[in-house]
Amino acid sequence: MPPEEPHRVRCHLDRLLDERGMTLTVLAETVGITPVNLSILKNDRAKAIRFSTLSAICEALNCQPGDLFSVERPPN
Repeated sequence: MPPEEPHRVRCHLDRLLDERGMTLTVLAETVGITPVNLSILKNDRAKAIRFSTLSAICEALNCQPGDLFSVERPPN
């Protein structure tokens, strides 16, 4: 089986938290997930996210999924 290519999806949770003056811990409590799982997402190590979790994060941060994630262009 060939090795899995790294994904190019980038999470901008740090920027959004900073702009809103919120900590990762407070967001985790608000959303109802562990700070560890939120940290995995924040550090671009997550392989997936549930729509319910994404919706809760967007509601807590008053943002849209496109504010939270972007996709890097492939290298030439």
